[in-house]
Amino acid sequence: MGPRVVLLCSLFGVLLGQGAEQISIEDCCKDGQKRGNDNEDCAALPLISESTTCMVVQEQCCVAVLEDNMCTTGINVAKDQGACDSLFTNTCETKTTKMCCDCCRLGKAAQQQGLPCDHNLSVGYQCGLVSRACCVDGAPDNQTTPTGQTELQSKDETKENGDNSVLSDRCKGKCAHHCVDNDTCACFKGYKLHPDGKSCEDINECLLGASNCRGGERCINTEGSFRCQREVSCGTGYELTDNNNCKDIDECETGIHNCGPEFQCQNTQGSFRCLPKVRCGAGFIQDALGNCIDINECVTQAGPCPRGQICINTVGSYICQRNSVNCGRGYHLNEDGTRCVDIDECKGPEKFCEGHGCINLLGSYRCECETGYIFNSISRVCEDINECRHYPGRLCAHKCENTLGSYKCSCTTGFKLAGDGRNCDDLNECETNPCSQECANVYGSYQCYCRRGYQLSDIDGMTCEDIDECALPTGGHICSYRCHNTPGSFHCSCPVSGYTLAPNGRSCQDVDECVTDTHTCTENQSCFNIQGGFRCLSFDCPNNYRRVGETRCERLLCNESVECLAMPLRITYYYLTFPINIPVFTNIFRMGPSHTVAGDDIQIAITAGNEGGFFKTDRVPTGGVMSVAKLINKPQDFELSLELRLRRYGTVSTYLAKVLVFVTQEEPRVPYNPLLE
Repeated sequence: MGPRVVLLCSLFGVLLGQGAEQISIEDCCKDGQKRGNDNEDCAALPLISESTTCMVVQEQCCVAVLEDNMCTTGINVAKDQGACDSLFTNTCETKTTKMCCDCCRLGKAAQQQGLPCDHNLSVGYQCGLVSRACCVDGAPDNQTTPTGQTELQSKDETKENGDNSVLSDRCKGKCAHHCVDNDTCACFKGYKLHPDGKSCEDINECLLGASNCRGGERCINTEGSFRCQREVSCGTGYELTDNNNCKDIDECETGIHNCGPEFQCQNTQGSFRCLPKVRCGAGFIQDALGNCIDINECVTQAGPCPRGQICINTVGSYICQRNSVNCGRGYHLNEDGTRCVDIDECKGPEKFCEGHGCINLLGSYRCECETGYIFNSISRVCEDINECRHYPGRLCAHKCENTLGSYKCSCTTGFKLAGDGRNCDDLNECETNPCSQECANVYGSYQCYCRRGYQLSDIDGMTCEDIDECALPTGGHICSYRCHNTPGSFHCSCPVSGYTLAPNGRSCQDVDECVTDTHTCTENQSCFNIQGGFRCLSFDCPNNYRRVGETRCERLLCNESVECLAMPLRITYYYLTFPINIPVFTNIFRMGPSHTVAGDDIQIAITAGNEGGFFKTDRVPTGGVMSVAKLINKPQDFELSLELRLRRYGTVSTYLAKVLVFVTQEEPRVPYNPLLE
């Protein structure tokens, strides 16, 4: 784009008078330019100095860089795409970018049509610079300056002979704007010459107070000029024009009024009016809906008729009649029409005091009202007395209801009217049996309650519903096996076989079939009770062993046989039972010599039956223990062989324990299901 000088260095001498600053004006401007290149908000820059002058220089230099960058973007869009439609958004940034894009397209169009790049269109100074730069950039070599720099001059400073200043530059291209004489440079309007005698810098008319902005307008500096922007909006019904003035919006012409089809729009300053299309004639007035209503001239005008005449209203007008004898209220003309006589309202066909006594008065009458009524002197009728309103809280104990000439009392729910017709007695609702079980009368109401095992319904508050104890949050713990709900209560049950109900009526106890002699074991078998059942057990001693007692086999004499000596001295059978999910590392069996001697070497190991690895052995000072090594989560039986080797005084003895382990199911429990009850 064209040259754009934004440094405010020339203001240094003027602004320095505001106070000595440690940071120079050049540094303030460089900081603003740097932050503008970083796309920071120029209106909220961090201050590098407490000086107001430095703050102004920072902001102006930052804005200048941002505008240069946005303008460069617009020029590149015009050169690359040839169109500016992608920039059609209503923001400050895209307005600057789109302006430079459109002006660059203008210059390219002038170059393509063979028109001179230095056109005289009043498109603004910055737009003219961009247009000429894009025109010269695309022109043939014989239309550009030897240095490749475009030299532009102000439209009011063109040579009289019309030659382009670029071609007749007597300063040899060293001037930023234009040359006025040999080696003498000059600047366009709105700029001033830099001390180097070549460059031109923008004059900030706003900062120097050289603008002509009116009150209520804010001065905004532009490149080579300035503009005045209104600080306060125009308000409803007005719009801001290009010259910064407020112009009335003609709602009728633009069609944004809300007048109906029966009305015509008339524009006013800042608003509009809806006038009816139909005009009413004399003697009528138009309402808001456009209807014509007769004007009662006898009321709206003061004395429309001459003295001695009366006014009579007519449709659209009025007439005046000569005044005749006029009797007042309560009088009428006699038969001769010469004087007014009293009207006896009590004897007339109209019954003024209907239902009450009537007393005639001169020019009037009076009613003798019955009890419960009062005479209204204005409307002249007997009106009912609202005793409930006149004597609140003194007539009835609860509610008072007015009636014609009297009143009546009533009671709220839960009470009945007493014999005096005013007080209220409590009503015993329980006499009508409103509750399904028990009823308790309370003052003004009643309360239903239920027997044990039932609860009051939340719906009607009168019906008693059975409490399903088994379905309560704690119902799963009422019975150890299964809970059965019954009306007003519940009972527990146990599995059919292997268990019996405990005395507390809730827990299930294992039945020891071996003790109660309800097992099915033969005489050669021994009964072993387990959780919920039993086992029939028997064993035979191996060869070269003899049975000692019910659970032991002892080895016979070996006669120096090596194989016999390697066999265990004793084989003992043990029976264990426990439920599933017993904790790991729980010791379930202990094995060792009856007494220990110093120097004993004891070894213990599982030699058979532990294929699943559910058990393990550990050495203890008195022998060894067998514990659970892995969680057993289902019922199953194990037949383990546990061997203990004892070395004492150089002799090794072996003992074998046959351990039968019966892992049973935990105490059974059936989830409650009301559908099965």
